[in-house]
Amino acid sequence: MTLADAAARLRALHSGTEPLVLPNAWDAATAKAVIEAGFAVVATTSSGVSAALGWADGEATPPDEMFAAIARISRVVDVPVTADIESGYGLSPEEIVRRLLSAGAVGCNLEDTDHAAGKTLRDATIQAHRLAAFKQAAKSAGVDIVLNARTDVFLRLKPNEPQPIEEAIRRARLYLEAGADCIFPIGVSDEGAIAALVDGIPGPINVIPGFRGAPGLARLRELGVRRMSFAARLYNAAQTDHQRRLAAIQAGEDF
Repeated sequence: MTLADAAARLRALHSGTEPLVLPNAWDAATAKAVIEAGFAVVATTSSGVSAALGWADGEATPPDEMFAAIARISRVVDVPVTADIESGYGLSPEEIVRRLLSAGAVGCNLEDTDHAAGKTLRDATIQAHRLAAFKQAAKSAGVDIVLNARTDVFLRLKPNEPQPIEEAIRRARLYLEAGADCIFPIGVSDEGAIAALVDGIPGPINVIPGFRGAPGLARLRELGVRRMSFAARLYNAAQTDHQRRLAAIQAGEDF
């Protein structure tokens, strides 16, 4: 399967009879486990990869290390790989495309948080221009990389503030017009808000089941969510289990 074929396969899974479910991996071993469990795609989690490499989340990981980790994951699986690359690590759209394809990835998340500017939200029009440049660079390279455009408006939500549904829809429409294939309003959890986004965004959306009290897989399917990823939930669960077993050993117990 060529990279172009893998990208086409990944894109098609966003409009299949069932939603695309993505349990995120953070290294080669967990990527192989995802495939052995029967899933059709491997998605990476930037926070899990960063932690496994010894870095904090939020673009603290040097891009060379992040893309090398993605390449190790791609090497051990024969399915499409989509990578969480945060906001692109300050790289140009052309360089992001080059590094993704060199690593064997045919999809990615790109978020609208500007980490270099104090983790502020980018102007939506500026972000749309970035996304359009990315998509053009990918097409010029011969692989129409599947772009999951993440908007972080719900992460900025303060207690008792109204749900930023209209702003999320506005950004989503701009990002889809720029060429995004899917919209990721990370942090949305309220059923009414999710339903409004599904209704107001003319493209598939990505929601994390159970995150911040969001509905589970079955209910998200009923609401019309087309893509469900788990971000760092599996990584965190693995670390919790590991810590429990370490504590048992330290206490002289069997596990």
